[in-house]
Amino acid sequence: MGIPSDDMVLIRQPESPGDPTVVTVNCPDKTGLGCDLCRIILFFGLSIVRGDVSTDGKWCYILFWVVGRGGGRATRWALLKKRLLGACPAASSASGLYNCYYKHQEMLLLDRSPQVFLLKFCCFDRMGLLHDVTQVLCELELTIRRVKVSTTPDGRVVDLFFVTDTRELLHTKKRKEETCEQLKAVLGDSMTSCDIELVDEEEIAACLQASSHLPPEITEEMFNVEPPEEASGESQSSSNNPSVTMDNSLSPAHSLIQILCPDHKGLLYDIMRTLKDYKIQISYGRFYSSQKGRCELDLFVVQTDGKKIVDPSKQKALCDRLRMELFRPLRVALVNRGPDTELLVANPVELSGKGRPLVFYDITLALKLLHTRIFLAEIGRHVIGDREWEVYRVLLTDDYELSSSRSKIVDGVTKMLMGWD
Repeated sequence: MGIPSDDMVLIRQPESPGDPTVVTVNCPDKTGLGCDLCRIILFFGLSIVRGDVSTDGKWCYILFWVVGRGGGRATRWALLKKRLLGACPAASSASGLYNCYYKHQEMLLLDRSPQVFLLKFCCFDRMGLLHDVTQVLCELELTIRRVKVSTTPDGRVVDLFFVTDTRELLHTKKRKEETCEQLKAVLGDSMTSCDIELVDEEEIAACLQASSHLPPEITEEMFNVEPPEEASGESQSSSNNPSVTMDNSLSPAHSLIQILCPDHKGLLYDIMRTLKDYKIQISYGRFYSSQKGRCELDLFVVQTDGKKIVDPSKQKALCDRLRMELFRPLRVALVNRGPDTELLVANPVELSGKGRPLVFYDITLALKLLHTRIFLAEIGRHVIGDREWEVYRVLLTDDYELSSSRSKIVDGVTKMLMGWD
């Protein structure tokens, strides 16, 4: 079928401390490849400070300059390379050397949904418990699809994590034992049970059927937001509003998208996933993030038919969507849920069904640093307007006001998600 070669992805470590690591990807092209690569890099806790992309439509050459964002997580470079290689199309797909049978087999692999497992364990509650568990699952490359965490009056915590395994080994006894042992190492004797079993989508829905729909006032407040006004002229360099413009006069074959905006964690991923959802292909692009926290991008793009974007309505729709994604890539709010207080975080889901990585990790880390306990947590997906959103609902314990004010919680979670100091 053709397997990606090791030299498709090269990682060159910096010669001097503090310099970025250079990631080179040289492989067959496909629509959305840049999004897939940026998502993997974001999952490994890295920030892209500079990028260079070029393609002839069949083969692409990509350079990313990446740095760690701290937080105590060591980057596993060999594993990063393996995951980036897995996202690269096979070399034979560009040369046309493989036959219809192998094409069919490859499409079956791409379309196959990953198996979902229910990880259930019980333990005694403590400060930062949920973040410590989430960190273990991330290190094990288990992707959290759904979660339901509840605390009983006697201080016990019942955790239900619906996860998929990047390594596709969670059906084996060895992988299950490894997962429970890693959790035991972090939770200690407070963990009283641990069980992992394969489930289907109907079982997931049944376990989470208690999840309520989002109240109308929440959807109006969090999701009905107009795109920010376009910064213009000299104000672009100082405005916090992103500037997104499109020009068809500078290239005979491509539309030029120019973006100037403040930096945030996953910025390039937010741009790439938007272009992927709109089926826009990048032929050439450059990305640069300055030390002052400003980003500049020049992207020469075409539609799937290989032509410029000339329809004014399509131009406006794409520019407005990019501007909104850069202005508010995630939505954070603290609301009253009866007598209780609930933290809500929402992020858009790609059309491919993938959600933003490490959101739950960042939420739980921010609350741990704020010394705020979690009573109940749920992750669900909701279709709001014309888009699907992944919504994280975290019910805070009654003593949250003793540790942090409402505004401090919102600011702390937002800064952690956006990577702002």
